[in-house]
Amino acid sequence: MGKTLVFGASLKPHRYSNLAIQRLVAHHKDTVAFGLREGNVAGISVTQDLDTFNDIDTITLYLGPQHQKEYYDAIINLKPRRVIFNPGTENPEFYEILKENNIEVEVACTLVLLGTGQY
Repeated sequence: MGKTLVFGASLKPHRYSNLAIQRLVAHHKDTVAFGLREGNVAGISVTQDLDTFNDIDTITLYLGPQHQKEYYDAIINLKPRRVIFNPGTENPEFYEILKENNIEVEVACTLVLLGTGQY
């Protein structure tokens, strides 16, 4: 299995994307992170450069639909197997674009998937 990319990662400990990084690391998932500010969460570097990523299996999205459109092509070009739309990121328009590009769409919560062993 390839890496999980936390897309929309926050350095703020109270944000769900931050907690997702922590839980992914705790579950021994190969994790990378993209965010608006560079830094470190649970030993994972958060970068602003999408060109550094390869072998991405899953993108777990923490970016609201109003900000997703500018990243459609970048996400598709990463060729993930699936994109998880966490609560608050739901975007039917993007679901269709992903499906047209043979990328699985999962509307779920990464934290719940990890907690219930369904990740």
